[in-house]
Amino acid sequence: MKLESYLEARWQSGTGDGRALVNPVTGTEIAHADTTGLNLAAAIDFARHAGVGALQSLSFAERGALLRGVADVLQTNRDAYLEIARENSGNTKADASVDIDGGIFTLKTYARLGQSLGDGVALVEAGEDQLAREPVFFSRHFWTSRPGVAVQINAFNFPSWGMWEKVAQATIAGVPSFVKPATSTALLSQRMIRDVVDAGVVPSGVLSLLCGSANGVVDCLGAMDSIAFTGSAATGQVLRRQVAGKLAPPRLTIEADSVNATIVGPDVTLGAPLFDVAVRETANALTLKAGQLCTNIRRIFVHQELVPTFEDAVADKLAKVSVGDPADDSTRVGPLVNLAQKNEAIANIGKLKTEASVVAESSLPTGLESGAFVAPTLLRCADLKNAQAVHDIEVFGPCATILPYENLDEAIALGTKAEGSLALSLFSDDRAVQEGTFLGLGPWHGRLMFVDAEVGKAHTGHAIVMPQCVHGGPGRAGGGEELGGLRGLRFHMQRSAIQGGPTALSHLVSATVETNL
Repeated sequence: MKLESYLEARWQSGTGDGRALVNPVTGTEIAHADTTGLNLAAAIDFARHAGVGALQSLSFAERGALLRGVADVLQTNRDAYLEIARENSGNTKADASVDIDGGIFTLKTYARLGQSLGDGVALVEAGEDQLAREPVFFSRHFWTSRPGVAVQINAFNFPSWGMWEKVAQATIAGVPSFVKPATSTALLSQRMIRDVVDAGVVPSGVLSLLCGSANGVVDCLGAMDSIAFTGSAATGQVLRRQVAGKLAPPRLTIEADSVNATIVGPDVTLGAPLFDVAVRETANALTLKAGQLCTNIRRIFVHQELVPTFEDAVADKLAKVSVGDPADDSTRVGPLVNLAQKNEAIANIGKLKTEASVVAESSLPTGLESGAFVAPTLLRCADLKNAQAVHDIEVFGPCATILPYENLDEAIALGTKAEGSLALSLFSDDRAVQEGTFLGLGPWHGRLMFVDAEVGKAHTGHAIVMPQCVHGGPGRAGGGEELGGLRGLRFHMQRSAIQGGPTALSHLVSATVETNL
């Protein structure tokens, strides 16, 4: 089967052989994706005109209703998506639910946000500044929709959630989406877009889909267009160079590699509720989606006196984990997405083993040696003064490393050595520990999750990206920012300072929605 792309409001196939999509359990080819011969410039131009015209003629509330229609279509077809995720991504039902339901939830969240903004089509920030001695000349900051296309290049691990979170923000902002899913898992993205198109809930040009290589897309983009990229730092650097070479470049935001961490506070002891919660979260990092989450815990900072007890507790959980074919309901951990990812993960675990020793390792299934399985592995790095690989290498699979620390200052100093990450979690009831972590590691992370006795088990999880919160991170994590509720619209809108008299400004304000971005 050849995956078709949806360009210029019609389904099209490339003329070449393209790249194979496989079942990661068996290695069987299930589809091919190719973009050879497709007119990308015409497709971008069509979206830029038809899509912009269709969306920007709608109010925020109407765009929200559009997203709600998309979410309803996806909910209706959810069971079919679970099977596609198993076949193409190797997901268990639980793993597939995280991706599929996460996408639907994000769409519904932005649908409500759009409807809450009402009949406006532009935003104005609260407050104004007087610019002249007499009160006749003022300024206010307004946000208007950019008349361009949002090219959205997504990672293989979340073909649903990663796609729909970008579409949701762009749609409410009034910008059409040109979606480029990772080829290896594009089957789910393509099926979802096809169902939405067939349902007729989205105007022509608002959604485009490119299955296969995106070579040449950047050449088609101009100053009002944008690129939202999620993937490797290496590919992100290529995009930066391509964009930098244009006289009127499109906007670019990047979410890249991230060696995320969790800190088990020095106040946490065996038997305390937070001990069990931290152990559970660590075990989740080694099992959920086979560790293939960009926000997943990779480094676990534990006070040196607690390390042996903590290791034993996590090892006990791993011993009960079943690794195998996701078609078996008893399977907890499925394969990585393909053999290339398996080989890369195993190679990177080998590099970490030059600095760390194995604490616990799950057994691999027999009879499935040809599949893309990687054993969930917990490591410990004892020589912290000389270790650097544990801070540099992101094993994109079920692997994490414990790093013993002597005091909080040391933990914070070690936390910065990843040079920017997406997410950090702290398990502690000590307010001084919370404050020190916030001040010391806040600048290095896009999101911090503090779990104390008050929160307990009620938190959403270290790795789970909530649409109400900023998603992104500084430094090597890409320096980008997505989601964050209303703030997620900023990337697709232009902030302009409007100067004028009180009557003119009041007239403009009356036609907008006042908010704080």
